[in-house]
Amino acid sequence: MLVMIKVNLQRRWGRTALTALGVAVGVTTIVAMLALTGGLSRSAGDLAKLGRADFGVFQGGLADLTASSLPASIVPRIEAVPGVAAAAPLQVVPHALAADSSILVFGAEEQSFLVKRLVLIAGRDAAGKELMVGSNAAARLRIKPGQTLVIDGRALRVAGIYRSGISLEDDGVVLPLALTQQLSRRPDEISMIAILIAPGYGELAVERSIERAVPGTLALGDPSEVARVDTNSRIINKAAIIIAVLALLLGAVVVINTMAMAVIERRREFGVLAAVGWSHARIARLILGESATVSLVGTGVGLAVGALASVLLVHALAAATFVSPVITLWVIGRGLIVGFALGVLGSLFSLWQVLRVPTLKALQRE
Repeated sequence: MLVMIKVNLQRRWGRTALTALGVAVGVTTIVAMLALTGGLSRSAGDLAKLGRADFGVFQGGLADLTASSLPASIVPRIEAVPGVAAAAPLQVVPHALAADSSILVFGAEEQSFLVKRLVLIAGRDAAGKELMVGSNAAARLRIKPGQTLVIDGRALRVAGIYRSGISLEDDGVVLPLALTQQLSRRPDEISMIAILIAPGYGELAVERSIERAVPGTLALGDPSEVARVDTNSRIINKAAIIIAVLALLLGAVVVINTMAMAVIERRREFGVLAAVGWSHARIARLILGESATVSLVGTGVGLAVGALASVLLVHALAAATFVSPVITLWVIGRGLIVGFALGVLGSLFSLWQVLRVPTLKALQRE
């Protein structure tokens, strides 16, 4: 049986390749979309957890949380809210780094917990108008302590390389808050406030207290909640679902059409097999075996191409810093399910086409 499956697939290599392509298209799209949306959700969650904060406070009613703008004067009001152990103002400046505009620049006070929690892996702490570079950003930029980076037209010395454990933070650059406010020409504005909760207080209660104390703000800590509030994330997630459904439909059409054509060409062959004693169950096993083999090949190609496509896409969109594709076992598992489902769909259609035609009628057809 295995030898016959191999010979049949090799003999009709064009049909085999086209069927595998249909499966691969569906799997590629599912894997790429799931990896991108997962990465987007993780990045949105990282924004609220910068400095390993318990949650972040943003401007309310925005489509993009990175565009949040708050007056620096509200920091003392938030610090006075019961349950707030520390409040660290932070300014996020996009597209400011000349060497790589996708790298985010973070402005933080030198004595804040955001800066104190950075683990130096090279160089020293920044002083004055110096900066520190995240480990991932340093690797991309091939930068070392003592060298300079141009931020918004100003050359600044790199004091050290840090690691925080937060992907978004390790992909960025940290400057003194006063300097980023000066560079962005927004001296009295910040982007967000990172919050540490005092022992004995619940996160949700403190978040709601801050929102009541400072109307117009939004306190977020749970990554899923951040992704749900961020309108851009929701739009991208919905677009990903639509694209994935269309790709699955395209893959299903290709698989079914190709297998239907193959069955039409092989009706006489199946009739001969039935005439020499092959049972319907044995013919079904042959078709299922061929379908499973093609689906396995298409799924393997789709998983590899999907993972690669998700990485190439974020680089093509210059979003590699804010969105890092997330390839998890669950993503791979869903890719396998899609590949298997497309193969089963095609094989069931083929079985129906074969088994509904009587043996003698099949032998009479050319």
